[in-house]
Amino acid sequence: MAFPLPRGITPPEISFLAEMEMVTILPRQRLEGLELLGGPVSPLLPPRRTSLPLWLALLLKRQRRANILPPPWLHPESLELILEIETQNDEYQHAFSPPPPLPGQPAPGDHRRAPLATPRYTPSGEKYYPAPPFLPQNTARDHIPPGEPPALPFHWLEVGTMLLEAASDDLVDPDQTRRLLKELREVRMAKVRAGVDVLDAAAMGGGGVALTGVGAMELGEGRRFIAGVVDGLRRIGASKEQARREEMAEEMANGGYDGTQDDDDEMEF
Repeated sequence: MAFPLPRGITPPEISFLAEMEMVTILPRQRLEGLELLGGPVSPLLPPRRTSLPLWLALLLKRQRRANILPPPWLHPESLELILEIETQNDEYQHAFSPPPPLPGQPAPGDHRRAPLATPRYTPSGEKYYPAPPFLPQNTARDHIPPGEPPALPFHWLEVGTMLLEAASDDLVDPDQTRRLLKELREVRMAKVRAGVDVLDAAAMGGGGVALTGVGAMELGEGRRFIAGVVDGLRRIGASKEQARREEMAEEMANGGYDGTQDDDDEMEF
């Protein structure tokens, strides 16, 4: 008998996918290049920075062969700004902070002309444009344009948790970073649970639920809750509709509903 798995992707599977995110490391030893399924890795030459998949960076960190440079959004100052947007900005009282802009799109609030997206090519020569989660949103940056607001990437919760567990000594004030991540998670999950009214309208065909800016782990954790609420509301709506039809049928049987008589009068006219 097969073991029943929950519908959708599970949190451990989401964490496994997040390990493919690219992060920046500072190697401490010279290492030869590697041939990985995701592409070749150039030789590591200290103190030259390089970008590696998160799983490989964590392995080198545990072996004390490299240090991991935290992404810009994982600094306490950036997390405090994002938390302020989530809690004090009237525009995002019932919405989530905007995600990082895609290649070729301007940052939120920037009305200047956006640069063209840079295409990439597969080994067979086919052109494609990368999209989340295949964007370098967790790599360290030497220069951040002034006025660019910080934003949480798609795998912000998974990447932040893994770096706090394995590379806390490479982060700036890890205790405060851990506290801010916890507060952000609680605030954003409260917004997910507070959308029951919107889910009520969506279940009856009155629109959809805006999930722009929601992370992968948040979707995985809230999937069962959201699906359960929508399914329950749909059943309630179906029972109300059935009760209304039974009431109409009873009125017609008792002669209290004259819709048939009106139709006959219109046909005679």
